[in-house]
Amino acid sequence: MVGLFRLLGACLLLSPALVNAQINMPRGVTPVSQDIYGLHMYVIWIVVGIMAVVYGVIIFSLIRHRKSKGAVAATFSKNNLLELMWTIVPLIIITAIAIPSIRVLIEMDDYDAADLTVKITGHQWKWQYEYLDQGVGFFSTLSTPIEEVIGVEEKNEFYLLEVDEPLVLPTDRKVRFVVTSNDVIHSWWVPELGIKRDAVPGYVYEAWARIQEPGIYRGQCAELCGVNHGFMPIVVKAVPPAEYDKWIAERASAAKTAQGSRSDLTLPEAMKRGAALYDQHCGACHKYDGSGMPPTFPSLRDSSITTGSDINRHIDVVMNGVPNTAMQAFAPQLDDEELAAIITYERNAWEHDTGDLVQPSQIQARRQ
Repeated sequence: MVGLFRLLGACLLLSPALVNAQINMPRGVTPVSQDIYGLHMYVIWIVVGIMAVVYGVIIFSLIRHRKSKGAVAATFSKNNLLELMWTIVPLIIITAIAIPSIRVLIEMDDYDAADLTVKITGHQWKWQYEYLDQGVGFFSTLSTPIEEVIGVEEKNEFYLLEVDEPLVLPTDRKVRFVVTSNDVIHSWWVPELGIKRDAVPGYVYEAWARIQEPGIYRGQCAELCGVNHGFMPIVVKAVPPAEYDKWIAERASAAKTAQGSRSDLTLPEAMKRGAALYDQHCGACHKYDGSGMPPTFPSLRDSSITTGSDINRHIDVVMNGVPNTAMQAFAPQLDDEELAAIITYERNAWEHDTGDLVQPSQIQARRQ
């Protein structure tokens, strides 16, 4: 038993190595995450102390009062000192844990004087990020190749933990997050930032972070939110303030340029871009071969919507969704060219070959 305690103590002393092995809680790169880690280790040591005392008393009792030594059971019915001790000692332990815990909770709820605010919206199954002070926004979706998902290719180091657009944040600046959801309950969780906030439709929850070290920090949705719950990772890229300022200026300029320039697509261009966008936004529900998962996610193969002569009906379904179903509206999520490419792809993929080419101007007209 003594050897067991020594082994446990050695493991705790080697906690940084356990963090690297993803066994212990990560220390993190924000003040809050480091406070949480410190509280975690503090409580662990208290638990180890309690365990050592309890197991020590049990082992001593087993050895000292064993039957082979002629031990006789005690006959007393009460012991005022003992009862007082097991009331006072737990109260001291609870107080010793409660005081630092309250301090950490207060630190976690400090939202004053943020340098920038990022709105995070959960969707099935992607994250939307909006920099409210800079007018920049985008969707972040899983970028793991479908070949890895279905097992055709070997999975890489960051399987299901890589995205097309990471959330870029500056170091050494206080970032305020406001978290909500567009459909069902999600949870935005990045362990190294010390943040886990539920995203609930109709509600807004807050969190904050001041990232101290540049780097890539990964997380996942921590709420079982549907069939592709495991396919909505989070990637935060922390960069120096000067690099962040340059990036945000470029994104804001690109957004203004994109709003003012819309060019017609050729059918090969629309099919190539539409295939990638379909896999990214639609394949999870309607399957990558268009067969769907009826009745919740209907098949798009030979569907009256994707092959019918009324193209506007197809456009309206993709743009506005279908009320009271799992089909969400993509008009707020994708721009005109992206919507045109996806719809063109759906009308010509899987041996449909309608020859229909939807242009961004048609999407723009349906928005109005």
